[in-house]
Amino acid sequence: MMRCVKLWTGADGKSHFQEGVVELEHGARGDALSVKLTIDSASFHETDADPKLGWHPDPARQLVMSLSGTLRFETADGSFMLHPGDVLFTEDTGGAGHNWTMTDEAPWRRLYTVLEPDAEVPFRSVQRR
Repeated sequence: MMRCVKLWTGADGKSHFQEGVVELEHGARGDALSVKLTIDSASFHETDADPKLGWHPDPARQLVMSLSGTLRFETADGSFMLHPGDVLFTEDTGGAGHNWTMTDEAPWRRLYTVLEPDAEVPFRSVQRR
C-alpha cells in the first residue's frame, strides 16, 4: 500500500483531509499494482524552499506524486506532513483551499496527474492516530 492523503472541499466551503492508502493488488510477477487510472494530462513541477503561494484551492481533481521535499499542509481539520513517496489526492477545487510550507531545504519535486472526470481512484481511508 502507498500512503495517500485526500483533500476535498466540504459543504462548509473549507478544505478537509483524510489519511489513507492507494489500494494495490497482487501482480503477475509478484509486484503490487493499482487499477489503471484515466488521466487528462501529466506534468512535472519543482518549487524552491520559499514558494509564497498562500491559501489556495487546487485547479483540478488530481493526483500529486511527491518526489522530493517535505511539506506541512494545513486545512480546516489541522495539519499533516507530506514526504517523498507520498501521494496527494486533491479534490478541493473550490472554497478556502489549503496551505503548505516546506520544512526542509530540498526543493519540492512532484508529478501532477490531472484526472479525467470519471476516473476512479483506488483510495481507502485509514483512521488517524
